[in-house]
Order: sequence, then structure tokens, then C-alpha cells
Amino acid sequence: MSLSLGFLNAKLLFCLCVTFLKHHFTFSASNPTGLTLRAVLDDSSGSPLYLIENLTIAERIERLIKVTNARANYLSQVSNRDARIHPDNIPMPILREGLFYVVEFAIGSQHHKVKLLMDTGGGLIWTQCVPCKTCFPQNLPIFNPSASVTYARLPCDHPLCKGPGDRYTCFDGFCVYNVHYTGGASTRGTASMETFHFSIDQSEIESFKNVIFGCSDDSSDIFFKNTDISGIFGLSMSPDSMMIQFSSFIHSRFSYCLVPFADAIPRPLVLRFGEDIPQLPPDGRTTSFVQSPTYHFYYLELWGISVAGHRLPFSQSTFQYRANGKGGCFIDSGALFTQIDAGTVGINAYAAVMQVFASYYESKSLRRTTSRGFELCYERPPNYDDFASLTFHFNGADYTVAGEYVNLISPDIFCVAIIKGTYATMLGAWQQQNKRLIYDVGMGALQFADENCVNDVS
Repeated sequence: MSLSLGFLNAKLLFCLCVTFLKHHFTFSASNPTGLTLRAVLDDSSGSPLYLIENLTIAERIERLIKVTNARANYLSQVSNRDARIHPDNIPMPILREGLFYVVEFAIGSQHHKVKLLMDTGGGLIWTQCVPCKTCFPQNLPIFNPSASVTYARLPCDHPLCKGPGDRYTCFDGFCVYNVHYTGGASTRGTASMETFHFSIDQSEIESFKNVIFGCSDDSSDIFFKNTDISGIFGLSMSPDSMMIQFSSFIHSRFSYCLVPFADAIPRPLVLRFGEDIPQLPPDGRTTSFVQSPTYHFYYLELWGISVAGHRLPFSQSTFQYRANGKGGCFIDSGALFTQIDAGTVGINAYAAVMQVFASYYESKSLRRTTSRGFELCYERPPNYDDFASLTFHFNGADYTVAGEYVNLISPDIFCVAIIKGTYATMLGAWQQQNKRLIYDVGMGALQFADENCVNDVS
């Protein structure tokens, strides 16, 4: 693998366009509760990784780490709210640096086409609507709700707008939302209901009525302006997300298998839903999600960590969620590199883990080198491949990452691809390569197994 070619060839890192339209979406008539979505790579100038092959190795690493940190900063803002989610604090990604999915489908009686960023950490589905107070420029026409006979505003007495579980607020007789991000991005609009249309093939369309979504008419500092993208498509466990609203259709399950980033010609990623998800092999593992009273991320109960088979002396409480709103461990495909919490009580978990990595590679007489962003980088001798593995010991299941997917490797140097976490531990996409991952909300668990993901085709 080469940091100048294979490492991130042709912007291959995870700006994935998941399209529901023909030639990219398959639906089996004999399997009506399963969906298959194929993802292709975003090679547009709007991608944060556009022309990344022109950067130096150090500049690439720095940009990729900024992507992961931006994601973490966004999620920390989401999680640092109180138990009641205020209308001005609904999750919103930092699109300037994020690596996100784009879903394409149609809404309304006129089948208006939209492309939305798919966010596994967000809930609210929203798109821009006219008339606009302040809309960012987008290439596709902006949705006009007055032209759709199936459009309706969400009533103020809806549980999402009034009551103990409300996510929006009632203002002048309308249920509205006001999403802010401290970095400056914001969107406001009317909570609404509409029919969503997904193209199965050239002759068949699957439609869903009364899907709750946001009709935004006032947005600012949006990163994806001047592209086809007009909003966000949430896939978290939030009650207004795709996962929860479509739960009866997809059996509250979705799955993916990430092709290794080192592939020079990456294969399409396939997202699977419901009964289209393959059966977990006999060596597959299952660990339960941990519920949170304040947010809807996919949290897991992490009991410990091992490096190269050496288990560190963490207690089972080290990675627990803390009273100050920090801590815990969750899996997030929107975060590129894994982060280990440096604020754990009694011991700095990040420092302890990195010390074991350092000791391991020092025992191999490797020479340290520097890189902007990663703490541990080494010169790589010819044909060296004795990379340390990483194991997350979850409740009831060990998640082991092979050394080639723990580290970021080039012919001449390699770095331990782990970043210091400032508020929680996150299992990122780099450490999810060649893993079958099944998010089963109905079961309340994450299932996983090793798999050659290049064979996961629709």
C-alpha cells in the first residue's frame, strides 16, 4: 500500500453516494422486507478529500485526522445536552470535514428528487424548501411543498412537538425546529410529513406515506452548498430517524461491510436492510447496545482493550458513561479513525494504550519518526508486516482488528491510526475494514464477524 497512491487513491475514503435509484438499488420481490443499497465513491469537488492525491503524506494525514476530529467535535456537541433535547440543539454534522453518505430518492406527489447526506449519528431528516428566507445554493431544484398534495405540516400536538419526548417546539401554531452547531452551521424550518418514493427498478417505485422530515427555509454556513445535496438523512436510534420511522419495513436492522481502503480500485459498498442482511457465520459475535438517557448513538459496553494480545489493566468501569456527560464507547461509521478516551477516571486510557503500542514496536527495534496528527509513527523496514493487533473486549464479545487495519501503512513508514479522544471512545471506520457489521436495533445489539468485504456485492 502506498501513501502516494494506494493509501487514498482517487478520494476513496468513505464519501459514499448511497443511491436508491435504478442500477444502484436492488429489491427482491420474494424478499419484501429487505433492501440492498449500493454505494459509490464521491469524486466531486465538493468532497473534503477532492484532489487529496496531490497532497504530501504529512498533509494527507493531517487532513484525515481533521476529518475525524471534526466528527468527534460534532458528536460531543450533540452529547453535551441535557436530558431534554432542546429545539436549537438537534444533531447536525460538521459537513466541512465529514465523510458521509448521500442518499437519493424522491419526495412528494410530484416525485421531487433529493440527495441527502446520510448520517448514522443524526436523527432529523431534512431538506431545503421554498419559499426561502435564507437558503444555501444547491444544484438540484429546491423542494416546493405547496406543489405537493401529499405534504402536511406536523401538528403541534404530535408527541415529537409536545410532551416529554418532544424534539421540536410549537411556535405560532406550527411545529418547528432550530438546529445550531457551534462552528456556525445552522438550519431552521417546519417539521413536516411527506411521501417518500424509492425507485426499485425502472418500472417499480416503493412509496412510504407520512414520513416525518424537516422542511428547512433558513440555513447558514452549510458546507455542502453549490452541490446536489440539500439536507441530511438520519440513521441513528432517534425517533425521527430513518431507522426508527422505517423500522417495521426493515425490521430495525441494517448492515454493511467495508472494503479495505488500500484497494486501488475500490468495490462498491453495499448497505443492507432487513431480511436482505446475510446470516451471521458461526464465529460471529454479538454485544448489546447500551442505552443513554440523553442521545441515540450506538453505544457499546467496553470492558477492556488488548494490544498485540496483551490486555491492559483497565477495570470494567473505565469506559463507562460518566455523570458529566462524557465517557462511554460507541461505534460510528462517520468517524474515520478510532479515538480512545483520554479523560477516563483513574487512568488515561489513551496514553496507556499508546504506551503498549510504543513498547511493542520498540521491542522490534523500529525507529520512531514524526507525522502531523498521529502520536506514533515508525520507519518501516523492507517487507516489515509484524503489526500489532487491537482488541476491544465488549460485553460478551471480543472485537479484534488485524494489525494491517489498526495502522496506516505505506512502504516506508506506518502510523498507529488511533487518535486521542476528548470526551468518549469511538470505534471508527478504519478499524471496521473487512468486518460484517449488523446494527440490530430490534435485538438491541451489534453483531459482527470477519469477512472478505470485496465479495459483498448485490
